[in-house]
Amino acid sequence: MTFADKRFVLKSLVAATALAGLCGTALAQEAPKSIRIGWAIAKTGVNAGGTSVTTAPNYKLWVKEINDAGGIMLKAYNKRVPIEVIEYDDRSSTEEAVRATERLITQDKVDFVLPPWGTGSNLAVGPTYEKHKYPLLAATSVTDKAPDLAKRWKHAFFFLGTGGEYAEGLVAMLEKAKKDGKINNKIAMINIADGFGVELANATRKAAKQHGFELVYDKSYPIGTQDMTPIINEAKGKGADTFVAYSYPPDTMLINEQARTLGLAPKVLFTGVGTQFPMFKGKFGTAAEGVMAPGGIDAGNPQMQAYLKRFKEVTGQESDRFASPIVYTSLQMLQQAIERVGKIDRAAVTQELKSGSFETVLGPVKLEGQMLTKLWHVGQWQNGEFNAIAPTNRAGVKPAVIPRSTP
Repeated sequence: MTFADKRFVLKSLVAATALAGLCGTALAQEAPKSIRIGWAIAKTGVNAGGTSVTTAPNYKLWVKEINDAGGIMLKAYNKRVPIEVIEYDDRSSTEEAVRATERLITQDKVDFVLPPWGTGSNLAVGPTYEKHKYPLLAATSVTDKAPDLAKRWKHAFFFLGTGGEYAEGLVAMLEKAKKDGKINNKIAMINIADGFGVELANATRKAAKQHGFELVYDKSYPIGTQDMTPIINEAKGKGADTFVAYSYPPDTMLINEQARTLGLAPKVLFTGVGTQFPMFKGKFGTAAEGVMAPGGIDAGNPQMQAYLKRFKEVTGQESDRFASPIVYTSLQMLQQAIERVGKIDRAAVTQELKSGSFETVLGPVKLEGQMLTKLWHVGQWQNGEFNAIAPTNRAGVKPAVIPRSTP
């Protein structure tokens, strides 16, 4: 090797060493001190009850578990990075939810935004997430629009299914009970005049017709209704063995309370969100037995058992048996997607959510068309647990108790 060659090699080594040092310094500088997660949820207003049971405690549990472990692993920097939370109260207003989401993204510049509680609020903030290309984990939204919205909103993910799926699951189960001579072919139905109630009621009208049921009572009521007496008395006189209410937590409690007072005792009593909450069982005791609602869990699933235990230890309350495990599943998927990407890259994380398979409290999960499809559509309080009773062909399902006991 000539002197010139040696000098060239030496210069190359020096340059390479300097470059490596600069790269290492750059990587150290670029590693974020925290992963900024924002949310705007209902701490006050009519949606605060559902939020405080289903959404807020799962966000708290997820953040605590991650930060106790040192953070989310970002392999691009070979280090764990803790979560920093920025949160707002949307005051149960869809307009405020949209404004707060925009503020989190444009002013606070958070890395990811977790969604509010409820169908209406999730659909309201959807365009904002899509405009800024943030993944929307709509884990508390039930809408028949989900398949079409997933095509339009490339960053939206729907975890709670469609109204049609819940209606079909319920009415198909009722048809079997009708054929077995347990109930008549009459259904009385009411619904809250909000996205959830409207969607489910529309779907149930179609399903009832297809399965040979007569809808003898069909009425909506406004958000904030304080007295269900007139509605219950009207429904009571229609001779229906099945009473269905697509309700939100405050009115779910009110409907069940006033139904008992007024002597509405159908063979099938199905009420909406809130029925699956521990406070429902606590409030109504043995009278909760046999009441049905959307959702349910396979209580024998070891992952579910472990989740329910952790939830209570961290939050000090019981998990609900409908959307809580779904919310937590969406958060597990987000964490796993971030760790696989290895850095804060929302486009890559979104793609991983679309195509990846994930280990969750529900078991292995893979989204189809940006939607979670393996769901429990009907649950029932049975011996103190809100067991899944439909679809009837899934492992872990329990048989429905019809007619229900009426203490």
